[in-house]
Amino acid sequence: MADSKTKSGNNPEKIADNISELKIKQIEDEVASSYLLVDIGANLTNSKYSRDLDSVVERAKDAGVKKIMVTGASVQCSKEALRLTRLYPGMLYSSAGIHPHDAKTWTDDCYDTIKELASNPECVAIGECGLDFNRNFSPQDVQMEVFEKQVQLACEVGKPLFLHERDAHDDMVRILGKFKDRMPPAVLHCFTGTSAQALKYLEMGLYIGLTGFLWKDKSDDGVRSILEKGLIPLDRLLIETDAPFMYPNVRGSKIPANIKQALSDRSLSFLNRYCTFQRNEPCALPVIVEMIAAYMKRPVEEVAMATTINAIKLFGFS
Repeated sequence: MADSKTKSGNNPEKIADNISELKIKQIEDEVASSYLLVDIGANLTNSKYSRDLDSVVERAKDAGVKKIMVTGASVQCSKEALRLTRLYPGMLYSSAGIHPHDAKTWTDDCYDTIKELASNPECVAIGECGLDFNRNFSPQDVQMEVFEKQVQLACEVGKPLFLHERDAHDDMVRILGKFKDRMPPAVLHCFTGTSAQALKYLEMGLYIGLTGFLWKDKSDDGVRSILEKGLIPLDRLLIETDAPFMYPNVRGSKIPANIKQALSDRSLSFLNRYCTFQRNEPCALPVIVEMIAAYMKRPVEEVAMATTINAIKLFGFS
């Protein structure tokens, strides 16, 4: 009878091999059951999350969202976004800036305040800043002045820009062009423009951020068409929920049947159970990446991985 120590069941090397195989299987099962995603824009300082933010963050993790950048849209909002990163270290990061809607609130102190916020390692971008000539909640000349100051600040501190643009493409290009030789990387967040505009931003070296806006876009030259034509390279694509906004209404009649069929039951379960028009959540991100992949006619795992790598490269996430 062989010595018990020589039996495969008690052989330390064999046990180690079995443990390694089990670990690999666990990782494979995790990847198969959920994606590894980064939400580059969620407004978690919004009052709609004040009562259950812990649950919102936990649901995002369960859905496969590993990192979330909390958007700063005003000085106070940027301070609160930074505070949230300390409550959820390694999961939440923040940006610091003033949204074009609030450009009229800019004072002489704002530059130094945003600069100080950006000095924290958890703050990984300057923004949300840019131009919005669609609603004009701030005068256009004020928007352009405040935007230019924030681009200058991003150049000074060397952190990426998180950009907003609505109906202001030409002026956005003009202002960014002033800084082309020293501007840090940038993402045009929640892009809703045309193919020509997307190609111009890509030519300038920008990343393109896409949201659940996809569900309602039916223009001949909009985001859906851009994805179908393959105009956005995978190494320039980023994904975001813009929660609590941009709810992806996948039940809408505007979405083609083949796109709906590409959505997984698991992703839909998070969306349908926890997200509404009134309050979108980061756990909706898997549905968004599945829609994008379906329009691009690419494997969703490929798109998910590419956008995560892009976010890590752009914002320096660990």
